[in-house]
Amino acid sequence: MRHGKKYREAVKKYNPGNSYDVKEAVDFVKSMAFAKFDETVELSVKVNLKKSQSVRDTVVLPHQFRGEKKVLVFCKPEKEKEAQEAGAAFVGAGDLIEKIKGGWLEFDVAVATPDMMKDVGKLGMVLGRKGLMPNPKTGTVTFDLKGALAELKKGRVEFRADKTGVVHLAVGKVSMESDKVAENVMTVMTEIRRKKPADAKGEFVQTVSVASTMGPGVWVVSQSE
Repeated sequence: MRHGKKYREAVKKYNPGNSYDVKEAVDFVKSMAFAKFDETVELSVKVNLKKSQSVRDTVVLPHQFRGEKKVLVFCKPEKEKEAQEAGAAFVGAGDLIEKIKGGWLEFDVAVATPDMMKDVGKLGMVLGRKGLMPNPKTGTVTFDLKGALAELKKGRVEFRADKTGVVHLAVGKVSMESDKVAENVMTVMTEIRRKKPADAKGEFVQTVSVASTMGPGVWVVSQSE
């Protein structure tokens, strides 16, 4: 792959073959960001998984860097007031389901009460493709709407390993202080290690790297488990 001049100049600022501690790696990423917009800092973690294993959960990042999410709640009428008071942007049942079937997707996160999932499941092809399907594993299928929305507003995000065993997650912006981005990285790493399958063999976390949206990746020293 041929990179542009700015990318090649950025790579000269560090040794691509070396690994660095989290704070130092983030410093390099920030110094090499060259885009005219505030690039996102992205974390990539390769974990050792068998085909039958998975890593998926949510984590509340200590330092937020995105605007407040628009949360949609699927619930029966008796739970609507709770959802609205908790800060949901959209609340409803069949009306919202029909609206989404028509192509409307102007929300960032969907939460559903368990008694709505039979109907919400009909949106699997639409919401699943966009990563918006409520899921008990990520705390978005629950009767505790107040608690779920409070965590989402604190900055709770989902992480999951893809088919190649790599967890990708945005952990900050290059405009943020390095210490804050580094703390977000370490928080995610703690949660990923916590989700290590009980029957996983060998070293679980294999490689860790951070990069800005347009810049080169920097290897991070992976602490022993």
